[in-house]
Amino acid sequence: HLFVNEFRCKYGVKAICRFLKISESGYYRWLRNQNKPGARQLLLVKIQGILSEHSDNRNYGVRRMQTALSQRGTHVSLRTVYRTMSEAGLVHRHRRPHGITKADTAAQDRENLIKRDFSAEKPLNKLLTDITEVQCSDGKLYISPVLDCFNGEIIALEMRDNMKKELCIDTVKQLREKYGRLDGTILHSDRGCQYTSYAFRRSLVSAGLVQSLSGTAHCYDNARMESFFATLKKEKLYQMPIYKMKRDEVKTIIFRYIFGYYNTQRVNSFNEGGLPPVALRSSRELSHHAA
Repeated sequence: HLFVNEFRCKYGVKAICRFLKISESGYYRWLRNQNKPGARQLLLVKIQGILSEHSDNRNYGVRRMQTALSQRGTHVSLRTVYRTMSEAGLVHRHRRPHGITKADTAAQDRENLIKRDFSAEKPLNKLLTDITEVQCSDGKLYISPVLDCFNGEIIALEMRDNMKKELCIDTVKQLREKYGRLDGTILHSDRGCQYTSYAFRRSLVSAGLVQSLSGTAHCYDNARMESFFATLKKEKLYQMPIYKMKRDEVKTIIFRYIFGYYNTQRVNSFNEGGLPPVALRSSRELSHHAA
């Protein structure tokens, strides 16, 4: 750039154009555009705009950001999004939580009805559940959600200071209170002793649910539930010093994240067009009523 300006000042525009073998109109076009933001800069502005829409959007990865841009009419390749976010220091490293429930060998012959097919054509057809833990200042907090495979929505949530079977039983009671009997609906979990206990199985029968269990030590048999836990921890809990917070405070944070953001606003890569779970369910309900 300095060389071009010095050459132009000394020999004139025509001489520099002949030297560089370009047209004068091309030279003036370059001169006009040199201080304008490039396509990558404009894309970064849009990305930063999406990140500023909600405090938890800062956790968007490359694929989710590409979907969010597409929803707003900006269609760019995954590679372009990655380069733009990488140059701006917006690409995050992954952390994976570990499962905590133990396998009960007496239940190993139970049938796995899901067989790693986490899709569902309608709501309340296939449900997933599991337990994860987080360390708080006054002890561990155990989290027991239920995820609907249709749209990825968390439809029930129990949290307490222990992981006894009552935690899981009360999670099922939430489903019963909210939806009534769910005759024929599959509820899939791992083979932890909570889920193979007589009391828990009895609660499933009472709610009309059909039990499905993962294979022993087969974490991928409940991969979508594990994916949700990874999202919750990576995007929310690992962003703050929850080990310094009381359990009740962390409960509030988790509740607000799930029902105020994850279900209603966050781009969900499992869903067509990246629709948030509630938006997809509402869209399907509208289509059903219109038909």
